[in-house]
Amino acid sequence: MRRLELLRIEHRDLDSAIAALVESGSGDQMQIARLKKRKLRLRDEMALLEDQLVPDIIA
Repeated sequence: MRRLELLRIEHRDLDSAIAALVESGSGDQMQIARLKKRKLRLRDEMALLEDQLVPDIIA
């Protein structure tokens, strides 16, 4: 699914951006917090899409 792939890429990019801001010490805490919230929203959306791809199996 193309949307899931794009979300994963954006999630990985946000992770790199957050790490770079923390490492450099130049990022303010509000900016870092906003990026982390965005990253969490992406993770939730990815989980939802992944759940839709896997069929429910009744045991």
